[in-house]
Amino acid sequence: MRKLKLQVQMSVDGFIGGPNGEMDWLTCPWDEVLEQYVTDLTAPVDCIVLGRKLAQGFIPHWAAVAADATNPDAAAGRKFTDTPKVVFTRTLTESEWPNTVLARGELAAEITRLKQQPGGDIIAYGGAAFVSSLIHHGLVDEYHLFVNPVAIGRGLAIFHELPATQALTLVRSTAVACGIVVQHYEPKRG
Repeated sequence: MRKLKLQVQMSVDGFIGGPNGEMDWLTCPWDEVLEQYVTDLTAPVDCIVLGRKLAQGFIPHWAAVAADATNPDAAAGRKFTDTPKVVFTRTLTESEWPNTVLARGELAAEITRLKQQPGGDIIAYGGAAFVSSLIHHGLVDEYHLFVNPVAIGRGLAIFHELPATQALTLVRSTAVACGIVVQHYEPKRG
């Protein structure tokens, strides 16, 4: 069965965006170690799942990056652009983007169906509501939390809808020179 990985930027106090989705607190630029981590994380990925809100910015952004051969992130842009995407939506009726299909069914059933298909890993990027739903339904197999060295006090959380305590196993912790610490966890099941 395919694994669903979650890669998300967060503050040390557990928020993935400011109260209105602000991302001005992110640590930039990344260093080579962090860029290599993402390259290694996404290498076995052949499906990206996104919520509609994030997709509307994510897909056009990476397509523009991929199209600009002078952009140092062009290779990453091509990876994100060329990888098939599934956008979860209740409002869109047709995909606005190439290489992208819409999922309008129940989240847990749709993700379970994707996991049961042959192929490589699946990676989720998302807004808080989408990611919270994935976590709530126990669908995430690997957490890759990019903890930025900043506390923002309030904002968009992703673990607030857990139905019960979720024990996690720390697989690896990677501190990088820019101050970000990547925490790779897997849920304890059973």
